[in-house]
Amino acid sequence: MAAVNLNTIRATIESRLAAELTQAPVLPVVFHNQPYMPTPGSSWVQCLVSFGNNNFLTMGGSTGSSNSVIGVIVVNIFTAVGVGSGANYTIGKRIRDLYNRVIVSGVHFDPPTGPEVVAAPAPEGYFQTQVRMTFETFEDL
Repeated sequence: MAAVNLNTIRATIESRLAAELTQAPVLPVVFHNQPYMPTPGSSWVQCLVSFGNNNFLTMGGSTGSSNSVIGVIVVNIFTAVGVGSGANYTIGKRIRDLYNRVIVSGVHFDPPTGPEVVAAPAPEGYFQTQVRMTFETFEDL
């Protein structure tokens, strides 16, 4: 078997979130390297998938061995400022429930952290929280 395809893993993660956010209440979702101009006062979500540590699971060379591929998902949640945190936390719960300790297409999701309030939201003019979770998958070379 060849090394894992990182775009396949990314697509698994992103498509799961996109499908959830097409259900009522519908929310726009933005992924890495996509332009987006939010409507002032609207709610929306940004999903960032990054690959980080990898580990040897077995000894060997470029064939006949196994590795773990570990990454992190950062989901930024943006809601209107000045109306409290309730709407933002409701979105955060949807995202937590979507990934919390599930396995999808061989991608193992760990328990999420957050939603944690971001002190200096970017872009300005929004109440922002962040949900983060690590994930792991395995490759057989």
